[in-house]
Amino acid sequence: MKHESIDNIPSERLHLAAAYRMVAHFGLDDSIFTHISARAPKDESEHGFLINPFGLRFDEVTASNLVTVDLDGNILRDDYGKGINAAGFTIHSAVHAARPEVGCVLHTHTVAGVTVSSMKDGILPLNQWAMQFHNRVAFHDYEGIALDLSERERLVADLGDAKAMILRNHGLLTCGGTVGEAFTLMYNLERTCKAQVALLSSGAEVNRVSDDLAEFTARQYDAATKDRGNPAVPDPEWEAYLRLALKHYPDLSQ
Repeated sequence: MKHESIDNIPSERLHLAAAYRMVAHFGLDDSIFTHISARAPKDESEHGFLINPFGLRFDEVTASNLVTVDLDGNILRDDYGKGINAAGFTIHSAVHAARPEVGCVLHTHTVAGVTVSSMKDGILPLNQWAMQFHNRVAFHDYEGIALDLSERERLVADLGDAKAMILRNHGLLTCGGTVGEAFTLMYNLERTCKAQVALLSSGAEVNRVSDDLAEFTARQYDAATKDRGNPAVPDPEWEAYLRLALKHYPDLSQ
């Protein structure tokens, strides 16, 4: 999509700012905490990433106030001037350093996500949303607030090559080749958690899908979304969200 006011904005900045606005729009944010990162434009950093400036709500993030940071924690650009969340650096630098194919990492603390992260069995195969993640979600045990840089090694070892992870007793994490892939994975993961919490809270008898059928459905999802993380392939679902973001929050392009 093209618009005169956004043609000169690096796509990495525009799409990441839109993701912040969509997370806020759908109520997945947590005050000034949690974070989304995307690989920085090449002219800003060869291996660095963009992340939100600490202190801003997600509905205040714009393309220009995103902070550029390298994998050693050096701030390369910070127009807002308040630095970044230290825990955010720990989590996001770990994934970007270990997974060069990952273009975006998204982390949330929602009520439903934190609730499921506190359940021993994690996501159950209870509905079609859940089956997308059948045997495709990694787990990382809680170690306290992620301020110890040594946790990065354990986090990426637990993540492996997965695109979704439950941070036990903490929240959710998704990653994708593009911002759009990471966002749509998180949106579906969040709905999966909401549906599971609602069902288990209802007291109704649960109709659990067999592992074989859940795996079959997961492979259908894999086939349907195999190109979603490729920046060169159009992503109609993310383009729809991007239009929604620019329609309701045009200031994100500032």
